[in-house]
Amino acid sequence: MISVDELAELLAGDSARVRLLDVRWALGDPDGPQHYLDGHIPGAVFVDLETELADPPSAAKGRHPLPDLAHLQKYARSWGLCDGDTVVVYDATGGMAAARAWWLLRWAGLADVRILDGGLPAWERAGAKVVAGEEPDPTPGTVVLTPGHLPTIDADTAAGWDGLLLDARAGERYRGEVEPIDPRAGHIPGAVSAPTAGNLTATGQFKGLDELRSRFEGLGDGPVAVYCGSGVTAAHQVAALAVAGIDAALYPGSWSQWSSDPKRPAATGIDPA
Repeated sequence: MISVDELAELLAGDSARVRLLDVRWALGDPDGPQHYLDGHIPGAVFVDLETELADPPSAAKGRHPLPDLAHLQKYARSWGLCDGDTVVVYDATGGMAAARAWWLLRWAGLADVRILDGGLPAWERAGAKVVAGEEPDPTPGTVVLTPGHLPTIDADTAAGWDGLLLDARAGERYRGEVEPIDPRAGHIPGAVSAPTAGNLTATGQFKGLDELRSRFEGLGDGPVAVYCGSGVTAAHQVAALAVAGIDAALYPGSWSQWSSDPKRPAATGIDPA
């Protein structure tokens, strides 16, 4: 995490090594580019989650498969990223989308990637400057990405996970009461419901270390893995777990992949099984 005050201080210093990525995206809201044009943190580059932070959707891989590494590196360089940069990602939804960029860049080997706590709303509440319109294209970067720096699991591993498997979707989707987008309702048998929204305060900032640690330690024991609908908000859960000092693996295919395979069972109700 990085706070608004910490980011402002960083930008007032050696801002040439700070890269700001605006990752505004939400299900049902295709207007992220327009939101960016309407107002963003000075110097930020807009990042399109659908096309730049994911490969095309498929039943075999899910709605937001991890992007091909060459694809991700091409875009990271277009954002101006170089090895050794400090990268700050933000959105306007409590980090729900920005965490995807945070996780991907950490997975690809960048050491210093931070989520702006509270995102653009916190920046604006602090009275910090916001600008509208296009930014000049950044100087192309030279970053070299390598995969596998954060752990992942696949569907087979999720099916036999010997530890705590967290479902980061809303509770009603976990219970199978509604399913607005994926092929089947329910959850992976054995998974425990832990909606991502529970990581945040009423103002859209991450809860403190002690509160998050208490939340997650109360859910179960053993190694932790996380999934959601398509591997996006699950990255937010991995970030919250990291704040609490707990390492967690991500299941990128998540429920969109699992529910597309008729051989995979679906559980419903409040119980994990």
